[in-house]
Amino acid sequence: MTRREAARLIGASAAGLALPISARAVSESPTMLARTIPSSGEKLPVIGLGTWQTFDVDLTTDNRRQLEEALSLFVKLSGRVIDSSPMYGRAEDVIGELTAALGIRDRLFLATKVWTHGKENGIKSMERSMALLRTKRIDLMQVHNLVDVQTHLATLREWKQQGRIRYLGITHHEAGAFAGVEKIMRSEKLDFLQINYSLMEREAEQRILPLAQERGVAVIVNRPFGAGDLFGKVRSKPLPDWATEFDCQSWAQFFLKWIVGHPAVTCAIPATDKPDHIEDNMQGGVGRLPDENIRRRMVEFVSSL
Repeated sequence: MTRREAARLIGASAAGLALPISARAVSESPTMLARTIPSSGEKLPVIGLGTWQTFDVDLTTDNRRQLEEALSLFVKLSGRVIDSSPMYGRAEDVIGELTAALGIRDRLFLATKVWTHGKENGIKSMERSMALLRTKRIDLMQVHNLVDVQTHLATLREWKQQGRIRYLGITHHEAGAFAGVEKIMRSEKLDFLQINYSLMEREAEQRILPLAQERGVAVIVNRPFGAGDLFGKVRSKPLPDWATEFDCQSWAQFFLKWIVGHPAVTCAIPATDKPDHIEDNMQGGVGRLPDENIRRRMVEFVSSL
């Protein structure tokens, strides 16, 4: 069962949900929920777009058309945050070329990373990212996986003062690194933290997410679907009837709404290159979110499958 088929099955229970996801998302133009960046007060939509693997492609005629459609739809449905990295192969270059061709750069919040050792290497890497992304200013620059973190944070503070970046942060994608993440969060002033958090990887809620709230750090969530493993867990299984209580119409929305239902989370960034998945994912930031009691029920339900 595909994500779209699952959404259609759930939608059959109510006339207002009877349309396929694509028709419903585009025709109704729903308002995306937004969260505030603590360090500035600026608001960001709670669903963004990751680019790992999905945008690491050669731009053939066919995939260029598909990626342009996906990006155009993402912006049309109120998306802003697009996250990339030098370690994602051609993704920065593809994002830069397509957003420039579509004329949507000014509507986006571009985030990328520095992932190397040494101050000069870091500067060269970040300048290359700017060139590939076709921009003179990056909205968010992050130290990827804490590599040479102190060296790069010093540079990022300088660049922020100079206006070359708007925000700075750190990232990791493994719970085993959370001790190091916590240490940096306590010792440095950060605007953003990007970490893994999902119904399959809940370790961040123990110490990292509460600390982010305490320290006034915005949180971007990567691996929201557990690298796709969550879809394998629920394959061929229907959504619970009570998912309608928080305006949920697909498993993708179930997983995303659980994440952004946590008050510390600013934005989740599922990676996809498919327009129909963009439409589905964006609905995860629309309508009601599960409260803490329902979020616990969601954990219990998925754990029982």
